[in-house]
Amino acid sequence: METVRIRVVVQGRVQGVWFRDSMRREAERLGLAGWVRNLPDGNVEAAFEGLADAVERLTDWCHHGPPGARVTSVVPRDEPPEGLTGFRIVR
Repeated sequence: METVRIRVVVQGRVQGVWFRDSMRREAERLGLAGWVRNLPDGNVEAAFEGLADAVERLTDWCHHGPPGARVTSVVPRDEPPEGLTGFRIVR
């Protein structure tokens, strides 16, 4: 099975609502590797890779996020996989 990677920028009320930690837990549950971070403009950026179905499921999750989040936009971009292991929150 082929590994795919995507980078997303999630816009809306996505900081201060446990978005990053919730995404980390969801990515780990789906068996994905990557990272997530807050951006200075109030958005969240993440890159994750793994099996295509799991990547699609986490991308779909980004459209609503955890309770308290108010996602207005998800901007995805395909990237070549980097062979990452684990999923971490970047500060």
